[in-house]
Amino acid sequence: MTARVRLTLRLDADGKPALGHGKIHLLEKLEETGSISAAGRAMGMSYRRTWLLVDNLNQLFKEPLVITRPGGGGGAFLTPTGKAVVTLYRQIEDKAAQAASSDMAELESLLSVCPQKTSPE
Repeated sequence: MTARVRLTLRLDADGKPALGHGKIHLLEKLEETGSISAAGRAMGMSYRRTWLLVDNLNQLFKEPLVITRPGGGGGAFLTPTGKAVVTLYRQIEDKAAQAASSDMAELESLLSVCPQKTSPE
């Protein structure tokens, strides 16, 4: 049985939302697929939305997180900084979840029981 309560993080920079589980998942999909458009499709996003998120991330950090290859083959990949950002975010997420695990379990115990879905016969 999986936990019903899950901790997700959003990191703000200069008082503005900067990085959260959605953008990290996008970077992971981009690394997996080697393509901005394929990463966006895998997440159900338009190419334009995907490109705008990647551009926003590239501008947010001192160095770009994603580099594109122009020309026939095209493609995109995470830079060393991009890989470091993903790794650091996941480490922060894991540490926060471990630190909050007992409180999260207590909170989960206070949730109402979710009725089981029954399939029609």
